Amino acid sequence: MLEVETTVRGVLRDVLGLSDDRVAAFEADTPLFGALPELDSLAVAGVLTEMEDRLGILIEDDEVDGEMLESFGTLTRFAARKSLG
Repeated sequence: MLEVETTVRGVLRDVLGLSDDRVAAFEADTPLFGALPELDSLAVAGVLTEMEDRLGILIEDDEVDGEMLESFGTLTRFAARKSLG
């Protein structure tokens, strides 16, 4: 899970152009979609594509919803479940 969390932090940093310090401060309950101005609907596609590439997972369109992107924790748990397979 720690490896997935580190990867998700890296994706958010790189795709959204966030600072290392800002991403390092994310807690499980840190809100994402709707709270981070950098994470708009266009950026979501980039974040998910980069997560697929870095984690070797496939995210289906019907899996993408607001709940998955609600917080850092929900996004990380989603990625961890997908990477376990």
